[in-house]
Parts: sequence; C-alpha cells; structure tokens
Amino acid sequence: MAGLMAFVNQRWLKLPPTIGIMVASMLFSILLSVVGSSVIDLLPGFKNTIHNLHFENLVLHILLGFLLFAGAFHLDADLLKKELVPIITLSTVSTFISTAIMGAFMYYLLPLFHFTAPLLDCLMFAAVLSPTDPIAVLAILRKAGLNKNLEMKIAGESLFNDGVAVVVFVLLLKVSVLGTASLNAGSITLLFVRQALGGLAFGAGIGVFTNYLIRQSRQYEMAILITVGVVMGGYRIAELLELSGPLAMVVAGIVVGNKQRRERGMSHLVHFWEMMDEIFNTILFMLMGFEMLLIHFNLVWVGLGAIAIVALLLARWASVIIPYRFIRRWADFEQHAVSILTWGGLRGGLSVAMALSLPEGNLKSVFVTVTYVIVVFSIVVQGLTIGRFYRWLSVKK
Repeated sequence: MAGLMAFVNQRWLKLPPTIGIMVASMLFSILLSVVGSSVIDLLPGFKNTIHNLHFENLVLHILLGFLLFAGAFHLDADLLKKELVPIITLSTVSTFISTAIMGAFMYYLLPLFHFTAPLLDCLMFAAVLSPTDPIAVLAILRKAGLNKNLEMKIAGESLFNDGVAVVVFVLLLKVSVLGTASLNAGSITLLFVRQALGGLAFGAGIGVFTNYLIRQSRQYEMAILITVGVVMGGYRIAELLELSGPLAMVVAGIVVGNKQRRERGMSHLVHFWEMMDEIFNTILFMLMGFEMLLIHFNLVWVGLGAIAIVALLLARWASVIIPYRFIRRWADFEQHAVSILTWGGLRGGLSVAMALSLPEGNLKSVFVTVTYVIVVFSIVVQGLTIGRFYRWLSVKK
C-alpha cells in the first residue's frame, strides 16, 4: 500500500513525498468510503484492518524509536553543538510555554462549544499538540536554500521536543490517573528529571556501547544488525526502566551516527538508515491518511479544530518569541527565524498517536478529531506553503 501511494503521488499528485503519500492515502480513504459502502463491501474489512494495527501503539512503541534514531543518525554533531542553546531552549521551554498557552485556551474555548473539561485534561491535549515534525518540510526548505544553521534548529528541536513532549504527556497522564494527592510538584519534577535526564544518559551509554560492538566486529552487516537491535531493545529497556525512550534514541542516534559516518567501510550502514528513515516515514504518513476512516467528523468538531489551528499558531509564535528574547545574547538567530520556526512547526503522526492514547472519556473523540484536523492543516497547508513563505521572506529582507 505504501508503494502504491508513493506511485500515485509521483505519477499524478506530484507533491513532496511525505505530504503526497498522506494526501493520496486520504483520497483513497474517501474513495473507499464512497465505493466501499455503495458498490463493493470493502469498507468494513479495511477499517477493521486499520483499527487492529493500533496506530498509537505502533507509533509510540515501534516506529518512533526507529524514526528518531534514523533522524538523529544524520545530524552533524559539530553543527548541533553550535546550535545547542536554541535547540535545548526550543525543545524544552518552548514546549512548556506552548502547552500552557494552548491548555488554557482550550479550557476557556470548550465551554463555548458546550463542552466541559478539567484544566488537566486540556493540558494533556495541549501536550499532544506540542511536538513538531519537520519531516514534511525540511526537504522543501532545502530546495528553497534554507540556511544550514536554521535547518539544524528546526531538525534538532523537532527530534528533542518529541521526547520532551512525550515525557510531559506521560507525566500529565500519571497525574490524571493517580491524582494530585499522590503526586505533588516536587514528585512531578523528580519524575520529569528522571525520565528526561535518565533517557539522555541511557541513550549516550547505549550509543557508546554500540560503537564498541561495531568496532569489534568491523563488518557492516553486523553493524546493521547491532543498530537495529539497539533501537528495538534499547527503546524497550528504557520503557521498562521508566526512562524516556525517545530521548534515548535521539542521543544514541547522534553518538552512533557521527562516529560511523566517518568510519571507512560503513557507507552501507549509513545508506541503510537513510532507507529505514524513508520507509518508516512513508508508512507513518500513509497510515495517518488511513486513520481518517476511523475518526468521527461533524461540523461542530471541525469548527473547533479550525479555531484551534489559529490558537496553536499563536501559541507556537509565543513559545518561540518569548525564549528568543532571552537567549539571543548567547545564540545567533537568522533573520526571520521566528517566522520560519512558527509557520514551519508542523504537527504530525506523534500528535495523532498521543491523542489516540488519551484516557477514555466523553471528550476523547472530540480531542482526536480536533488533533487530526490540526495535523492535516499543518502538513498539507503549512507544509506546501513553507517554501514560498521562506522565499518571500528572503526577498523581503
């Protein structure tokens, strides 16, 4: 199916690969909804297949580890060090600011649509929308001549804030389940530090260990097996230790990638992880298009999603501009960086997966639908216009 969607995009849609595959999958879902319910009885079986894939588990426990490791594998460590201050700030402080602003906004917006939800639930929903996904936009920006330092800010932020957003989401979920009586501010902070710093340290450790094993074997075939095993096993061990698996995979990918890309005879390993990155992203964006079949749509929920899009863009802008004012003394920001980071802060499959992982309740379906509306707008509209927007800003300067 992924190959078919990619072919349809290349042959007819001619959109950037990941965006085109998602659009093709959505068009297929719409066609199947019409034909499958009126001509051929294919719809129930296909919907059941997609439902049984359990998108949230597939993304959070399998695909995410591979995607983050593969994405981090190709980061330039030297350039990353140079941009470390803005990347850390954008992936932590900006994530907290965006979650707080969006959570407060939803808390006051929902009653206008005759919905009520505790502030904690609204904050959980805001955490769902916090992680940014650059996959659909970086290739477009490269063609538009994106500055390498700005490219590193976007890629680095998205990789690290995926991990931070998951940690924040898990902590809010624990508070929701256990209650504030069991978890106070101190214990929540300790849990966050343990998950985040523990995940980073664990990732560095398994990265160094992986390089040692590869150096001892000196065969690219063995190196491929070792790295795949480290991603699958390391991610699972991090989960069992209640550490951040996503952050561990990001650090492990950086440590292994920057070492092995310089080693002679390891070009096959580099190409393998490039291929894995392409394949898993193709599958992820295809499944996001197919998830459309399982989501309930009505005018009220879609209208709420449209308003939430505007609110999220404002929250994203505030979450970038506020820390930017404080760190610009210690970090270089390119001209129009705030605008590019705001409009280029796309939401993707991780947001949909976390929305589907929300506790069962009266508003879960609403939150899932709103998230899907935001993600589709983000990838299709923002993703397809970011290149022109960047060129327009470049001319404007």
